[in-house]
Amino acid sequence: MTLAAMEEDRTGPHRRGGLLNIFKNVAWLMGGKGFGAICSIAYLAILSRSLGLKDFGHFSLIFATGLALVAVASFQTWQTVVKFGAEPSRLKDWRSFGRIVWLCGAIDVSGAMLGTMVAFVVYYGFGEALSLNPEFIDMAFWFNVALLWSRMTTPNGIVRVLDRFDLGTYVEAVVPAGRLIASLIIILVGPTVGRFLFAWAFFDLLTGLLYWVVAWRLVPKALNRENFGHFRETVATHPDLPKFFGITYGSSTLDAIYKQGPVLAVGLLLGTSAAGLYRLADQLGQGIGKLSGILTRAIFPEFAVARTTQAIDMFRKLVRQVSLIAALSGVCVTLVAIFLGEPLLMLIGGDAYIAGAAVLIPLAVAASFELASVAYEPMLYSTGHAQYPLMIRLVAVAVLGVGIMLLSPMGPIGVGIAVAFGMAVLWVLMSATVWHVMRSLVKAEQAK
Repeated sequence: MTLAAMEEDRTGPHRRGGLLNIFKNVAWLMGGKGFGAICSIAYLAILSRSLGLKDFGHFSLIFATGLALVAVASFQTWQTVVKFGAEPSRLKDWRSFGRIVWLCGAIDVSGAMLGTMVAFVVYYGFGEALSLNPEFIDMAFWFNVALLWSRMTTPNGIVRVLDRFDLGTYVEAVVPAGRLIASLIIILVGPTVGRFLFAWAFFDLLTGLLYWVVAWRLVPKALNRENFGHFRETVATHPDLPKFFGITYGSSTLDAIYKQGPVLAVGLLLGTSAAGLYRLADQLGQGIGKLSGILTRAIFPEFAVARTTQAIDMFRKLVRQVSLIAALSGVCVTLVAIFLGEPLLMLIGGDAYIAGAAVLIPLAVAASFELASVAYEPMLYSTGHAQYPLMIRLVAVAVLGVGIMLLSPMGPIGVGIAVAFGMAVLWVLMSATVWHVMRSLVKAEQAK
């Protein structure tokens, strides 16, 4: 049976199952991420130990800069595909769905082109300000170009809105498996920053290509060439699309600045070696916190459908259940960091990185706040209040910036505390906002 036929069987008005469906999708994502976590611990150990603290710092600054540029130039179109493609895909209206997909794909390509130009200016105009070795400028630029063209998110949105998280899991497993294999080969031929960057870029590009292949196999009718180019008509059919797209782009950009900015700030203010130390702790903290990203990807498609097909009481119950589970997971994240942080850093990086254990604790606290608020953003998006997460993230980034300026004299741990404090502010504001919006929705439903 072809993928398209499989999708025909699985799609329909009764295929969603609320919390159970979220658990199923999380199980698929966790299976892939569990495999990826094992691989990433192994290749992170190889990377940090073989390059040493200084070169690992260079690698970390290049990688963080790349992710920040991707966030600025990549428009996270998967959220738009899910938001506006949920109803057409449910009804098997592949013509309307295809036009939304092609619009988002065109935006992705435009973003990659813009990002390439920005990367050229950043590296060849300000590479010195990033404390990068001049020998790394060329390779850093081309590495960023590879990331920009590989991380288009439109095909990810297709896979998610069609409830095919299983296929996404298989595709995304290519990156950690490929990086681990490449790391072992690089150890044999001689570790260098350039070789690791090349390997990382190659498997990112391969995964991006595979996502498009899978998306096309799932919905060839939607990706038919006849559906391409009807951009004005698509926007006219969905007048809220530009606003939603702009707001989600702003939110995702601020989120990336929040996650990658501290690494760049440590490199700029404290030096390359300090950036390497912070990065390893940050990798573990974000590795734990990636559970929030997994939950978001599983929750948003379900919320988008549930809001249009369920009564407000059922929708509110679903949001409450997910929030409770996420909050309990956040507590577990903090406990893991406190009791296992130092042994993990010793295992992965060795004695040179042991000082990062103190940095890991505030970063894990930040990850736990992020995890506790994981249901909030999908809930606000699915109910037409996408502007609130944008405003709240802007406040959190401002708090982070002030915190880094005030606490950076403490070293990397001061930056970690600033990250935790900013994320705590985000959680408080998100909680209050969701409570207010949900209360308004209930009142509106009761007034009918």
